[in-house]
Amino acid sequence: MGNFVELKSADGFVFPAYVAQAAGASKGAVVVLQEIFGVNSHIQQVSDRLAAQGYLVVAPATFERVKPGVDLGYTEADMHAGIALKSAVESLPAKGVMPDIQAAIDYAAKTSGGKVAIMGFCWGGLLTWRSACTLTGLSAAVPYYGGGMVAPAEIALQPKCAVLAHFSDRDHSVPMEGVEAFKAAQPQVQSFVYSADHGFNCDHRGAYDEAAATAAQQRTLAFLAEKLA
Repeated sequence: MGNFVELKSADGFVFPAYVAQAAGASKGAVVVLQEIFGVNSHIQQVSDRLAAQGYLVVAPATFERVKPGVDLGYTEADMHAGIALKSAVESLPAKGVMPDIQAAIDYAAKTSGGKVAIMGFCWGGLLTWRSACTLTGLSAAVPYYGGGMVAPAEIALQPKCAVLAHFSDRDHSVPMEGVEAFKAAQPQVQSFVYSADHGFNCDHRGAYDEAAATAAQQRTLAFLAEKLA
């Protein structure tokens, strides 16, 4: 089990992050970016599982600039609330929440003393892709079904670190034509498409697909082991 700490962004903004420590010396660090539901029990469990694999894990609260303490479930009402919060963050001026993610990367690097990867789900997948392309201090990035990352403006970005991307073929949020365009424009990215729905990695929701989640996890852990060594 981890605990929450306070981090400070470059502009002085203070926000919480869930931190899970490896039992022994860490093999590096992973920044985990939330879905549109906050740093909820699922994101904390993802962090704890990565910590059990030997990584220091930092999950920043990326809604904090628009609403503190967000912890949603997966009901229809929660979905609408999360979409509204995401829109509010995306409407923030200038760099929005990216400085907060940079602060989490910097904290992860300093605390672990090793290389840093970033991983995110849904909206967090989009932020993971943006982080790989615009932020510093990353050795690897793993976006899961990044909502919006197949838009032309996002596809045009160029990653500064190795990227492993997970998509699914029944994802209405990330249509296959967009995935194919992304793969064509980003041949250096390791892209995998699973026969599953959006959110297939989350075992707290009906879209969970054990086969797809297990395959993606195995690839992710191998990727992290290689890139953070």
